[in-house]
Amino acid sequence: MTDKLIIFDTTLRDGEQSPGASMTREEKLRIARQLERLRVDVIEAGFAASSNGDFEAVKAIADTIREVSVCSLARANDRDISRAAEALKGAARSRIHTFIATSALHMEKKLRMTPEQVHEQARQAVRFARKLCSDIEFSPEDGYRSEPDFLCRVLESAIAEGATTINIPDTVGYAVPELFGEFIRMLRERVPNSDKAVWSVHCHNDLGMAVANSLAGVMIGGARQVECTVNGLGERAGNCSLEEVVMAVRTRRDYFKLDLGIDTTQIVPASRMVSQTTGFVVQPNKAVVGANAFAHASGIHQDGVLKARDTYEIMRAEDVGWAANKIVLGKLSGRNAFKQRLQDLGIALDSEGEVNAAFARFKDLADRKSEIFDEDIIALVSDESVTADVEHYRLLALSQHSETGERPHAKVAFAAGTVEHHAESDGNGPVDASLKAIESCVKSGAELMLYSVNAITSGSTESQGEVTVRLQHAGRVVNGVGADPDIVVASAKAYLSALNKLHSTTERVAAQR
Repeated sequence: MTDKLIIFDTTLRDGEQSPGASMTREEKLRIARQLERLRVDVIEAGFAASSNGDFEAVKAIADTIREVSVCSLARANDRDISRAAEALKGAARSRIHTFIATSALHMEKKLRMTPEQVHEQARQAVRFARKLCSDIEFSPEDGYRSEPDFLCRVLESAIAEGATTINIPDTVGYAVPELFGEFIRMLRERVPNSDKAVWSVHCHNDLGMAVANSLAGVMIGGARQVECTVNGLGERAGNCSLEEVVMAVRTRRDYFKLDLGIDTTQIVPASRMVSQTTGFVVQPNKAVVGANAFAHASGIHQDGVLKARDTYEIMRAEDVGWAANKIVLGKLSGRNAFKQRLQDLGIALDSEGEVNAAFARFKDLADRKSEIFDEDIIALVSDESVTADVEHYRLLALSQHSETGERPHAKVAFAAGTVEHHAESDGNGPVDASLKAIESCVKSGAELMLYSVNAITSGSTESQGEVTVRLQHAGRVVNGVGADPDIVVASAKAYLSALNKLHSTTERVAAQR
């Protein structure tokens, strides 16, 4: 006998809380479409009350996604819950996820509320939310570090008021697997009406045990929903990794005896889309989705795999989507073929003008790069010039000179709104010179926190370079991503992309569970 494990994806909400991982509405919508293709059960689309931008992103996803339940996070107050319900109006299936901290530390230091006040606010929040939506999830923030007797009373009341899912977060990644599993089991045994709700786990990875803790919550504790993110994206050390949980349950079905609704062949496309959109590179030895996940360097291993694949492989690369990434387009490909490939990749551009702009960029890339891969197309439409609502800074032209024994020099032309700027500078290298030239005009005062270069596709020096730039200014941290066969051009694009995000005045309210 088996039952189903619900996969609750929070890449677009908790994953976006990684410093610099903030996404535009269009980027979120594109990832949501890929999550729908992946067939996750629930997409937590955002925190609608945190900003107008987040509200619009949640609304756009709710209005678009039809096969998956769409969820918005809300603090335990009427304003947040009403805002979430408003954003979710157009959803085929919707869920409101409300939360309040229950640990003594959080109640005293952060909320400055008594346990009785927290208990009552949790009850009132779930009751109010249930009037607006039939599917309500309740989370006690920092639940794992909460006093058990008090936590049981809060959870019993939440279920009595109509919560259909009870989620227990290990907010700070403090748990270890056996103890966390026993904690979930204890709660389910002690809460009298526990059978009236689905139990869920939400684990952070501060000690590197988020996946193990989540699976212990399932197997020992009896939870039947796991909250996770693509690539384990998330603040601090990240969240429970979707691909690892899914493939663990699928590969060891003999042990877990759980069914999944996931289309595993969409895992790698989802991983690459999230990585290229946020600029958070997947480490090569990352389980399931890392570039080396199915690579064999040892002669003994290679010999074994050639003789019998299962000697060293417990999963097939094609089962998680590696084989799906093949050459599909070139410079002779037409507009219809390009549009079809966008559709196959789950990418939707809102207007014919955007399609035409993207196709023009594709043809330009095809003139410089003979083989166009899926990753190239994803990077192409991830460019801010195609997807951003308002792009203040745009690269117009760049030239640079560099030779042995001479100090590199760069000239850059870029637009800032309707004004065209021309700047030039020397530097320690062509990239340094180019970025200094831009900064000499912009004068952002931002601190460069990260500069990273990766090849979008492997196996050729013709591959596009993908550059990630992370800037910090006045407490804000943003990532910019740029792609181009010329690394210097990609660097300038990435820097301008980050400046665009700094230029945005959108402010968001942080939420942590």
